[in-house]
Amino acid sequence: MGTSDGWTEIVFNGRDPVYLQVIRHFKERIATGRLLPGQTIPSRREAAAALKINPNTAQRAYKEMEEQRLIVTEGNSPSRITQDAEVLRSIRSELVGSAVGALIAAIRNLDVPVEELLAHVRREYEASRASKETGTEEEAP
Repeated sequence: MGTSDGWTEIVFNGRDPVYLQVIRHFKERIATGRLLPGQTIPSRREAAAALKINPNTAQRAYKEMEEQRLIVTEGNSPSRITQDAEVLRSIRSELVGSAVGALIAAIRNLDVPVEELLAHVRREYEASRASKETGTEEEAP
């Protein structure tokens, strides 16, 4: 995976620790199939250079991903994306659950009925997919 393979597309926010944002980026790429099970990933130094982050931050992200079993590193071999089906299945569920939780927290005080909320989500989701397919993505209000 080189820098042209999505490594330079991370825009770090000022709220969350950078290493957690790197982990989330990996999870998103795994969930969308842009990183495949067993695929070799850049070394910690290569990742740090590509992302323009401190090597210690890259090391921390990789260590955490190893603990979460997202990546596997054996000896001096390059790190690879896990092939553990259970871990791979849980990644997408975790990301969707996190996004839904953030949405619920943001609208909790509005007392929106579930049916109305689902209609809004469906409409926005379909509009987003349509604009993505036509290449006319717009930022949400």
